[in-house]
Amino acid sequence: MSEAYTAPVSETRPPATAGRPEGGATDAEWRGILEGTAPGFAAGRGILRLIPSSPRCKLCLAPFSGLGGQLMRVIGRRPWAKNPNMCGLCFVQLEKHRGGAEIDVSLLFADIRGSTGLAETMGTERFRTLMDRFYHAVTEVLIEHDGIVDKFVGDEVVALFIPALTGADHAKRAIASAQGILAATGHRDPDGPWAPIGVGVHTGRTFVGTIGDTVTDFTAIGDPVNVTARLASEAAAGEILVTRAASDAAGAVTAELERRSLTLRGRQEPLDVHVFHA
Repeated sequence: MSEAYTAPVSETRPPATAGRPEGGATDAEWRGILEGTAPGFAAGRGILRLIPSSPRCKLCLAPFSGLGGQLMRVIGRRPWAKNPNMCGLCFVQLEKHRGGAEIDVSLLFADIRGSTGLAETMGTERFRTLMDRFYHAVTEVLIEHDGIVDKFVGDEVVALFIPALTGADHAKRAIASAQGILAATGHRDPDGPWAPIGVGVHTGRTFVGTIGDTVTDFTAIGDPVNVTARLASEAAAGEILVTRAASDAAGAVTAELERRSLTLRGRQEPLDVHVFHA
């Protein structure tokens, strides 16, 4: 994993004052949005469903194209930068205020193995081209599986899978995305990958919301984030290390899967993982 990334150290939820900043939303309101259960959510979807045409926001069903899409853009319902399958209005207003909620989510970290050596041997321009290709390929896979691109950090991509977009299948979507990332970077090709990728996937109760003061960011913080980051650093090229929590949630455990017990940096107890491949 890139040394540029420093995993968050928070292993507890942020202070209670983050629950309702001035003009912000309560924890319960955040939870309703993140889980897709907010009051009026179904009614709003029913109304927006009637406005043509597809493609639509996967969360509120606002149209993105045609006359309906033009109307939606006027009121701010345009594709969101972190996942263009969802309209920005579903989250942008909340991004302006600190707040969030603890919910069950799945997280994915994917990074290029041996990137320091690659950068040295390839030179700056060729390595930049490789990174651009990597970011593009990974983003397409994540969007296809309803993931949210949290951030790009050096040679690494961090993604969230929340119930509002995936329903109860967030762990399944995260594992499928990890396999799709390996496929998209050539790990199934006879000649080998054009970028050697290792991936970590974990599921747990995590604080998701906006953090910061002058500048805010929609992200996830807490121990599950740390675990996923360290998993990715342990994964060899072509490997997806999936915690038992994630594989159980996805219903993906089979007798054929390799199992390992890892001692991750900063943790006293070993962690059982399953090893997936492309």
